[in-house]
Amino acid sequence: MRPKRRSIRLREYDYFHSGAYFVTVCVSNRECLLGEIAGGAMLMNRYGLATALTLEWLKERYAYVDLDEWIVMPNHVHAIILIDNLDVGAVRELPAKVKPLGGLVGALKTVSSKKINQMRGTPGEMVWQRNYFEHVIRSENELERIRDYIYCNPRAWLSDPENPHACGASARDKPGGSRAAPTEGRRGK
Repeated sequence: MRPKRRSIRLREYDYFHSGAYFVTVCVSNRECLLGEIAGGAMLMNRYGLATALTLEWLKERYAYVDLDEWIVMPNHVHAIILIDNLDVGAVRELPAKVKPLGGLVGALKTVSSKKINQMRGTPGEMVWQRNYFEHVIRSENELERIRDYIYCNPRAWLSDPENPHACGASARDKPGGSRAAPTEGRRGK
């Protein structure tokens, strides 16, 4: 029998709400599958690029979703996902069912896993860890601080707790930060 998992979501919070959400999704076993950091910049491999393209796909697929700052790191992804349910009725080429934040993260994981597993010839293999980390962004100051954290993260990779080669890194530590190059998500800056 599986142990009962404790939810890390906010009780009583409706994740259909319009707002900004800081999300971190980690690769299974924290494997550095998506690329590497060199000279303080993220260099995505083809699996990282597939993940980046899937992030971009989210905002095309779901009319009420936009991306702010985001990055694919060697073994995790950080993204600020913007949900605007006022636009749910907007017409787009690819109409889709409205999903809460967890459904959007699930779509990211499912679609990117399928692409990565096709490339690796490993159908059905687990790419991402179960669950994800999220934080509801509540102010402009907080939004700017998180944007900076994401942007600067590749330069902090050597000390990032998500880096399995960092001094003192532990799988039990909270997730570190990130930023991507050459395909990074930097909003209007």
